[in-house]
Amino acid sequence: MPETLDPSQHVKPFVYEGLTSKALHFSISEIQSRMDLRDPYALNLEYTQTMMGFLLFLPQPRRIGMIGLGGGSLAKFCHRYLPQTFIQVVEINPHVLALREHFHVPPDGERFHVIHGDGAQVVRYRATRPDVLMVDGFDSNGLPARLSSQRFYDECYEMLQPGGMMVANLHYGHRQYPLHLDRIRRSFNGAVLVVDDSDLSNSIAFASKGTPLESAYAGVIHRPNGLDRAACEQLLGAFARVNRALRDRDEA
Repeated sequence: MPETLDPSQHVKPFVYEGLTSKALHFSISEIQSRMDLRDPYALNLEYTQTMMGFLLFLPQPRRIGMIGLGGGSLAKFCHRYLPQTFIQVVEINPHVLALREHFHVPPDGERFHVIHGDGAQVVRYRATRPDVLMVDGFDSNGLPARLSSQRFYDECYEMLQPGGMMVANLHYGHRQYPLHLDRIRRSFNGAVLVVDDSDLSNSIAFASKGTPLESAYAGVIHRPNGLDRAACEQLLGAFARVNRALRDRDEA
């Protein structure tokens, strides 16, 4: 077994449950994922809502790849509200995988698979060619080097379908944040839009292979084609943040 897949190499997360929510933690000071017990499929953290902003550019992706399961927030949302999309999630930590039922992650089926593996290896060998690749592979030590190297971002670009998009969650305050962002820009030939969360804790980088970002412009926000009204209502704040970043880009 490769060292990165060895259970002894990974920290066991724990689950903290309150009256209205359940959260996944590696340490008590940082939340990896949070689920509203009243609506398990809702996106409860702002950065996850922002990551779904790719729907403004690619409203009906055929295939989505995800690196990092966590508490399954993004996977569950996509499974429920993008019924025509095939979703494959890669999670390296077997202890996280063991908690999927605690967070109502759907069982594997024809259009939804969760696999135990190293996301960097999956990208490198391109077993699948997604339209959207969502990278949220933080562990107990932060963003792993293998998921933030120049080679990794180059291979993400190569993995995507023409016209596809990578959506990467970055920690705004991390000392290597500027370096990670520079690597993404280099790999995607500068076709990158950065959207910061309101508290400046997370930055979401939207990086396109082709024209989705070049042809996008700020304006009146419309519900993406085919998106359920309830899902759109959850994402209005995220769409507004993306729209504001487009406006700032166009005015720069």
